[in-house]
Amino acid sequence: MDRRSFLYGATATGAATLIDRAARSRTGPAAASGPFQPEWSSLVAGYRAPDWFRDAKFGIWAHWSAQCVPEAGDWYAREMYLQGTRAYRHHLDHYGHPSQVGFMQMYPRWTAARWHPERLLDLYQRAGARYFMALANHHDNFDSYASTHHAWNSTRIGPKRDIIGEWSRLARARGLRFAVSNHSAHAWHWLQPAYGYDPEGPRAGQRYDAAVLTRAQGRGQWWQGLDPQQLYTGPTMPMPDGLRSIAAANAWHEKNDRLWIETPPAANPGFTRNWSLRCRELIDVYRPDMIYFDNFALPLGQVGLDVTAHFYNQSMRWHGGRNEAVVTAKGTPADRRAGIVDDVERGVHDDIQPYPFQTDTCLGNWHYDRDLYERDGYKTPAKVIHTLCDVMAKNGNLMLSVPMRGDGTIDEKEEAIVEAIAAWMGRYGSAIYGTRPWHRSGDGPTRPAGGDFNEGGRDSPFTARDIRYARKGSAVHAFALGWPDDGIVRLPALAAQGEVRRVTVPGSTVPLPFRRTSEAVEVDVPGALRNPIGIALIVEGDGLTRG
Repeated sequence: MDRRSFLYGATATGAATLIDRAARSRTGPAAASGPFQPEWSSLVAGYRAPDWFRDAKFGIWAHWSAQCVPEAGDWYAREMYLQGTRAYRHHLDHYGHPSQVGFMQMYPRWTAARWHPERLLDLYQRAGARYFMALANHHDNFDSYASTHHAWNSTRIGPKRDIIGEWSRLARARGLRFAVSNHSAHAWHWLQPAYGYDPEGPRAGQRYDAAVLTRAQGRGQWWQGLDPQQLYTGPTMPMPDGLRSIAAANAWHEKNDRLWIETPPAANPGFTRNWSLRCRELIDVYRPDMIYFDNFALPLGQVGLDVTAHFYNQSMRWHGGRNEAVVTAKGTPADRRAGIVDDVERGVHDDIQPYPFQTDTCLGNWHYDRDLYERDGYKTPAKVIHTLCDVMAKNGNLMLSVPMRGDGTIDEKEEAIVEAIAAWMGRYGSAIYGTRPWHRSGDGPTRPAGGDFNEGGRDSPFTARDIRYARKGSAVHAFALGWPDDGIVRLPALAAQGEVRRVTVPGSTVPLPFRRTSEAVEVDVPGALRNPIGIALIVEGDGLTRG
């Protein structure tokens, strides 16, 4: 999803109920044989997040698709069909009316002409990422890999390259774990506006391209032999005739195709079968370490359970009996969080979680946005690092998306931000990797509320008074989320915790001066290390990691 967010069709608990109802029927092949069965009880009882994921803490994401070509922000493939939206106006001004130039016309424009994945991965590894994720498909229902079950894919159209294959090979050559994101389970309702029409204006009532295009019309065109209905998923719930105002059309979409639910489309079982085959092929051919589902709990009811059990069983087969796989989804009910990794979009949990989780966020908008670039709307390096420290202290990882242009590049402002992250992580990142939660996540006045979409603006809300803690071995690692004006970092949680014998900064054996008062351990930090983000400290002694 994007920062505007679909209106959730249910609470997390309600979503689980919908999934349970959908689980009564299966549309697609069963899971590969192995210890994991396609049931929540089996996943919860048998799964534990692998150490590689818990140790990695920080990943970077290439959320890249043809929707980056217009450089007009998120959900372009849907919103260009909603009269009155920014995307609709942009499309009209730059490409034409959606009855004549629909979203599928963006695919031949997505050439990836300046995409140099080696360079980007070197930058992201230097920035401290220990895993890398690439978008395999978005809600626009286009596969960025060599899909044999879906002809609308990047090896045939647009880049004419196996994007997932190239990212995978190069990431693994650099020792990075490789992840894929799969968003396409919602395409069946998300793309329905492409079957609609303008409710107002000179073209009122004229249906958009998805409503009229057929395979036969592609003869002699760039899409010859392809069926647009396969891309647009078919008219499962097209906007009815007779709506004569934008307000009426918006109200219809809110009630019908804008609901974010996980039940399979009863009127389109072929979509669910095809999705299952495509996802299994993505797993079996590319062998990712992690799959990110943009779904509540799991996609498409029983099919999501089938695919997850299949992935876990395959991972055990690939790794000599160890399950190295990670599956993330959102809004996971508490009693199911042992079976997958819960993901929080653009937000955090409010305190330490019993099971590992992931926060995902972006420097800007998920798809490249020229307006955001021009108004300097990207997150600051401090915002990113402070979020990482806050999430890590609560038993989580941070996945950061760096928006890409349609041509495969990132802009110079993004590059400068990533380089600043690299500079800080190069100095202090070793204090983050491999840690586990301490008995207390932090001190200080800034305590973000838990939940999705609560991350605030581009700047960090934290100050040097905000401390985040983690443990590694017998040491406590403390992170000051800002630089103290008086050069003293105060650690209140250590005022009465064990015996402090030594405090150092990562990579140095030189002890720092410190004092223990009734209110805090006070550490004098070197002025030569001053920076706008903050500092990590390693606190050693006896009894520091007791709960």
